[in-house]
Amino acid sequence: MQRGKVRVQRGSGVWTPANIVTMARVALVPLWLLIAELSTPQAGSVSWSALVVALLYMFISATDKVDGYLARSRNEITAFGKFLDPIADKLAVIVALCFLLETGDVSAWVLLIIIAREFLVSGLRMVVASEGIVVAASNLGKWKTAVTMVAICGLLVVRAFPMPLFGFLPLDVISFWALMIAVVLTAWSGIDYFVKCWPYVAGSTRKKS
Repeated sequence: MQRGKVRVQRGSGVWTPANIVTMARVALVPLWLLIAELSTPQAGSVSWSALVVALLYMFISATDKVDGYLARSRNEITAFGKFLDPIADKLAVIVALCFLLETGDVSAWVLLIIIAREFLVSGLRMVVASEGIVVAASNLGKWKTAVTMVAICGLLVVRAFPMPLFGFLPLDVISFWALMIAVVLTAWSGIDYFVKCWPYVAGSTRKKS
């Protein structure tokens, strides 16, 4: 926990290379969804359209590391980037999970837990920010996002290949358990954030009462 404002690089503006990559990632998500909705996997044969959907999502996921690297290496960490980057991540994850829910590849409980966590964290951030407090992002949140995207990529590849991959260890099983790990990390990171913020939330309530 820290009091005060987040330090950002002044004078860099909005149109930095890192921010452009982040904005491109946001723009690619609805395009990806359109392509995914138009793809029609065929039973018993490789679906090239579904493979394109999986590869495009892998590209979108990979850009998450690119914009972070560009911002740090060029010393261009901006307030706009700090605002947009987590939104781009959440948009990519939630839209993909909604699509996989529609296709019957994930459970509604997975989506519920992930969205509920985002509502919880966003609400807590608004409360503590009103007190001039900044809660640093934990490694749990970063691992949660990374594992979730890997699981989604695996599930999308499974849609393209009807036969088991990697012999005795099918990719669908790997992807399923990766998604379960992501759900656990999601819940864990949400609880961790709540525990860190609770003293400030409780203190703010006492002041107003």
